[in-house]
Amino acid sequence: MRSPSLRSALTVPAAAAVAVSLTLGAAGPATAEAQRPAPARQTAAAHGLTPMTGLFAQRLLLADKVAAAKYGTATPIDDPVREAQILDDVRARAAGLGLDPEAVAAVFRDQIEANKLVQRGLYARWDAHPGERPTERPDLAKEVRPALDRITTRLLAALQETERARAVPSCGPRLATAAGWSAYSHRLDALHLKGLGRALPPVCAEAR
Repeated sequence: MRSPSLRSALTVPAAAAVAVSLTLGAAGPATAEAQRPAPARQTAAAHGLTPMTGLFAQRLLLADKVAAAKYGTATPIDDPVREAQILDDVRARAAGLGLDPEAVAAVFRDQIEANKLVQRGLYARWDAHPGERPTERPDLAKEVRPALDRITTRLLAALQETERARAVPSCGPRLATAAGWSAYSHRLDALHLKGLGRALPPVCAEAR
């Protein structure tokens, strides 16, 4: 379902765009058969944020299944009721973890928007290229949403573990490097890179 090109500019601050471009370079097709170039060395400074950006990437890749489940049906991409439920849930769980509920909700709100960005991009691709349309329809309730819920739990833990790292001035560059590494590791194409850029802004305290 992913496009063959990894060349893309992230819609994030310049530091993030540079970090991702340095990590990905002119990498080839995002397919299992493609020979991958040697990855850029992950810096120690970014290491603490990489598990979190990796979860962002995983959540974005699940957007493919969400889109495949909804495409061609009456189920809309936007689901305000479920989105509100997710945000209310993460606020309550954040408070239990000693985190700022609104700051955590801001992170998850952008995760949701990034996911929808990818879904819309896939819809446009499938409308233009019928041969690329999914041939199977995943079960949204039994397969996809439970996977998203598991990532939510892991993301809350990652936000708790990185609370101090996200509050310091160096968070922005470190987040950019971590995002670049996660983009490479998960072989994100241009559409998913754009989604990753949409997911990053609220992570660092200084950016909120």
